[in-house]
Amino acid sequence: MSKLVIDATGNDLTYRIIGAAMNVHNKLGPGYKEEIYERVLKNELISQEIEVADQFPLPVEVDGEQVGMFYLDLLVEGQVVVEIKAFAHQLTNDEIAQVLNYLKATGLQVGLLLNFGRRKLEYRRIFPSKNIVSTQRIGRDDVWKSERK
Repeated sequence: MSKLVIDATGNDLTYRIIGAAMNVHNKLGPGYKEEIYERVLKNELISQEIEVADQFPLPVEVDGEQVGMFYLDLLVEGQVVVEIKAFAHQLTNDEIAQVLNYLKATGLQVGLLLNFGRRKLEYRRIFPSKNIVSTQRIGRDDVWKSERK
């Protein structure tokens, strides 16, 4: 029997977010735009007295110069990046790469990728990998360069 992987929040917070997302999916089902799920999930988290910021601005800086801006769908308790999708297809490596980029930019240790667009809520816990040097998104493809020794 494998052991449960404990994330940076001790699992409690990510479990609560996933439970709230399941409540939202049970209320709405698939078929809405991502923005609808984002708003309803934010309200659900607030009703559970969980601190949440939506469309959280995250400047991307290189050598002290701002070169871009990310907007996180949700930042929960300042600890968990939540990326929301509403795809009829399963989540791909491209969406995982997006969350990995957000984790790299924030320095946070856990992200949740939620897909409300399917019959059953699809969710993934994402952790930054120690062996990934660079994560890039190129169109719908992603390129991961792993350290080689």
